[in-house]
Amino acid sequence: MIVCRTKEEVYALINESTRLKQVLGLVPTMGSLHEGHLSLISEALRHNDIVWVTIFVNPTQFDNKKDLSNYPKNLENDIQLIKKISDNINVFHPSETEIYDGKPFLKKYDFNHLDLELEGKFRADHFNGVATIVSKLFELFKPSNAYFGEKDFQQTQIINRLIDIEKINLNMIICPTIREENGLALSSRNKLLSVKNKDKSSIIYKNLIFLQKSFIKNRNKLNLEKIKSEINFVNDFKIEYLEIVNNKSLQIELKFRENESYRAFICVNVNGVRLIDNILLN
Repeated sequence: MIVCRTKEEVYALINESTRLKQVLGLVPTMGSLHEGHLSLISEALRHNDIVWVTIFVNPTQFDNKKDLSNYPKNLENDIQLIKKISDNINVFHPSETEIYDGKPFLKKYDFNHLDLELEGKFRADHFNGVATIVSKLFELFKPSNAYFGEKDFQQTQIINRLIDIEKINLNMIICPTIREENGLALSSRNKLLSVKNKDKSSIIYKNLIFLQKSFIKNRNKLNLEKIKSEINFVNDFKIEYLEIVNNKSLQIELKFRENESYRAFICVNVNGVRLIDNILLN
């Protein structure tokens, strides 16, 4: 394993990979790795000659300074977890100055309203921040394949749009959400939950499954308000949104159409920790 801190180090290794005609897979992360990240890395290792994992907490995608400062970090542990998968994986862990060539900046994109729905309503410019850093990483590594998790499904659609906008030649692979035993979608932020609240968070996935079954049974008789009330009734739990949207446009439709697919998205604020999840309904 090689851990690089500068782009010059990366360039040297990528040039060698290019000379050897190796297929490069990229797994962008913000560190504090968990089994969800490791599943992406393992998938990348199966289909690429060389795999790069980036570990960088990107400041431009945080609209809340407290959230940024509280974001868990443990580089040494992250490296050990990656080594357990394989030594044939490289890591890029740059500073803010290195990756942004100075002070971090935000690039604005036209995502055709994808960035204004769901998470976008609660996190100003979050997706512009995501796209800014992902664009820089794609430009640096020029990967054949890039790996992202379905838990952040809205983010994957934003990145798909970015690929179209910037005419980037790569395959984006969306891997299934990995969950805790109680169904809670794995997230680095889960480490910020108390044991009690982590246990109680099973209510989120339980209600998504209930909603999926209800949608299949009779999509015209759904009671989202009842689900919201049940979750809001739990101490420290507050629904930020629960929406059913078109799986492609991510927009709410007045009527569910038979030839379209739909996905439920949820965000629950648990004592200051935002937990997001989603499920394909049909």
